[in-house]
Amino acid sequence: MRKVLITGASGGIGLETAKQLAELGDKITLVARNQGKLKKAAEALSGSGHDMLVADLTNDDDLKKVLGHLKIEKYDILINNAGAGIYGRFNDIPLAYQLNGMHLNMDALVNLSYGFLQHARPGDTLVNVGSLLAHSSLPGGAVYAATKSFVANFSESLWYEYKDRNIFVMGFNPGAANSDFHTNAGGDTSDFPDFVMSSVQNVAGELIKAINNRSKPRVVQGWKNRFMLFGFKLLSRKAAVNIMGRISPGMQH
Repeated sequence: MRKVLITGASGGIGLETAKQLAELGDKITLVARNQGKLKKAAEALSGSGHDMLVADLTNDDDLKKVLGHLKIEKYDILINNAGAGIYGRFNDIPLAYQLNGMHLNMDALVNLSYGFLQHARPGDTLVNVGSLLAHSSLPGGAVYAATKSFVANFSESLWYEYKDRNIFVMGFNPGAANSDFHTNAGGDTSDFPDFVMSSVQNVAGELIKAINNRSKPRVVQGWKNRFMLFGFKLLSRKAAVNIMGRISPGMQH
């Protein structure tokens, strides 16, 4: 039995990962800002002994609350899954919204990584959930894509720093999934071609497999996504960015 803390866990990939880990017998602490959704999510987990923390990680006081919890409670796995993005052209989105997303996707993630690793022991695991966009630009989602590049680079560096101590750090990069992320970002899953979509069940399953394998510092989810990135390597950056711009929900609205 492992103790696992998952942020952004009231829905989507975070909740599905929690469900699958709970089925394996792990004890889960869910973190999200919506108390009602969080309570419902906790009730959906199999087994017993699970917990939840209501926290908006863009709020400094709430972030400090979670960091304080990490000092008191020892976890075997931290999954930094909370993230936010907004679809649209850069100047069409209020700057405050974009800075808030940067605070969540990078600042909160770095804070929680630091707090977890201060007390990590051999065998522990830190997962930072990024995006396929860590490998690509996204016109119509410029700031979001840039934050995910940060997460991937940051996680790889930490992997090297901690690998000799048998503390595993991984950047996990899913592609587009049928979660509520796209609706929250101002788009819809139908904005994406069917061939790039994955189910949250498959994404969570691959995430857990990668945690158990403890092998790669950067994992791209889904063979379709890996194939697409391989194809991008054969193109110029200009051609790749043009393709992403044509399929981006943020450029269609």
